[in-house]
Amino acid sequence: MTRRIELRPGTYRDSVTLMEISQAVSVVPGVTAAIIAMATPLNIELYERLGFDPADITLATPNDLMIAVEAGDDEQVAAAVATLDGRLSARADTGGEHADQEPPRTVAAGLRAGGDLALISLPGEHAAVEAMDAVAAGVSVMLFSDNVTVEEEIFLKDAALEHEGVLVMGPDCGTAVVGGVGLGFANAVRPGPVGMVAASGTGAQQVSSLLDRAGVGLSAVLGVGGRDLSRAVAGRSTLRAMTMLDEHPGTELVVVLSKPPDPVVAEQVVAAAGRLRTPSVVAFVGRGRKDLTAVTMDILAAVGVAAWRPESWPADHERLPRPGSLRGLFSGGTLCDESMAIAAETLGPVMSNTPLEPEWQLPDDLRHPGHLMIDFGDDKLTQGRAHPMIDPSLRNARILDEAADPTCAVVLLDVVLGFGSHRQPADALAPVITQARAVARDAGRDLAFVVSLVGTTQDPQGLEDVATRLVAAGASVHLSNAEATRQAVALIEGAAR
Repeated sequence: MTRRIELRPGTYRDSVTLMEISQAVSVVPGVTAAIIAMATPLNIELYERLGFDPADITLATPNDLMIAVEAGDDEQVAAAVATLDGRLSARADTGGEHADQEPPRTVAAGLRAGGDLALISLPGEHAAVEAMDAVAAGVSVMLFSDNVTVEEEIFLKDAALEHEGVLVMGPDCGTAVVGGVGLGFANAVRPGPVGMVAASGTGAQQVSSLLDRAGVGLSAVLGVGGRDLSRAVAGRSTLRAMTMLDEHPGTELVVVLSKPPDPVVAEQVVAAAGRLRTPSVVAFVGRGRKDLTAVTMDILAAVGVAAWRPESWPADHERLPRPGSLRGLFSGGTLCDESMAIAAETLGPVMSNTPLEPEWQLPDDLRHPGHLMIDFGDDKLTQGRAHPMIDPSLRNARILDEAADPTCAVVLLDVVLGFGSHRQPADALAPVITQARAVARDAGRDLAFVVSLVGTTQDPQGLEDVATRLVAAGASVHLSNAEATRQAVALIEGAAR
């Protein structure tokens, strides 16, 4: 084996770009291990896990690009590095008529050239300052960043309220559709009469995708961040967004979608909805409440659409209930919460890293012999790495672990399509499902897979193609996350049906 270890000081690329480059290098013939990443402590830990010597990068700093490649011989390593350099050069050369111009160094400088919305995705400790520059300029903000303090959030949203028509979406706002353009993680939905205010990213994606599939479009999806309906933030952005949609000529129904908010804030939102000139639907989803699919049906009824059911694609082999536990492995936090709530009604306690009850908290190693569900998009599991909708490698590794666990009977997964998500999710997941089923079969077990597929036919990944390939790998596929969960529960022997 031949190795190439290199540090390139001052060469920066974002984590998603480097993840894609690492994947491209890893499939070069002869390559057995590769990591191309900024030399942060977490990435150095990953470097060591791959078997590379920490002594070779003792001088590394987080500002250095770390390159580590292992292959069969010198020629194969050289080919891998050539692939790396080609990808880096392609990313650096953006071209276009403004390629020779110095890019703006601040949000304020960029806004001098025009614009009415700023999308900010920076480490949390820097994000609020840049967002304030945009708000001060009278521009709305989509604040994709998390780890912004509650005090900073309140300050930003109060500042926005001083400007007419300015909205702060976020922090930790992962999904929005504005002017027909999807921002962050968003699906390609048809234009239409429904305007949505959402404190839930994947919840908004599930509902908007189901609406699109039923033939109903959206005028906008305005994310507000998961804390907006807390007692402290008091719905500042939700109330502003409701007013903006009420005044929007293309919006005929205002929908407010959120996990259960603070009770006092919930009353304020319901009261505000009653004062709108536009008809409204307020849906607080969660345990003991309507699921996202049922909310979608309410919205369809409100716009005059007759009965409709989300499609599903059954597995290509007979599956009977079997003994063992349900393991849900999710990239979407709201989808994970919804599935836990549905499963717990029948199965009892469902352990999780984001539990419904404090006593259902998973230990730090995220292992338990009973029913469990893991949100791989939780902040603790995304520090220093791309979101699982982009990089599914952590979840894929856990799928294979579950295949080797004799207590695991059914694996429940979500696959979220759309802009920002993995470009070829079936390429990443289908072989893992096939391998996992083979591992379980060799041990005398029939491991069942159930997938909730969130997306539209206009999404770049190709909804029908993804569904077909996952079925061919051995999964059943459902457009409704709630129905997928109920199907998974029904496959557990002894579950009430």
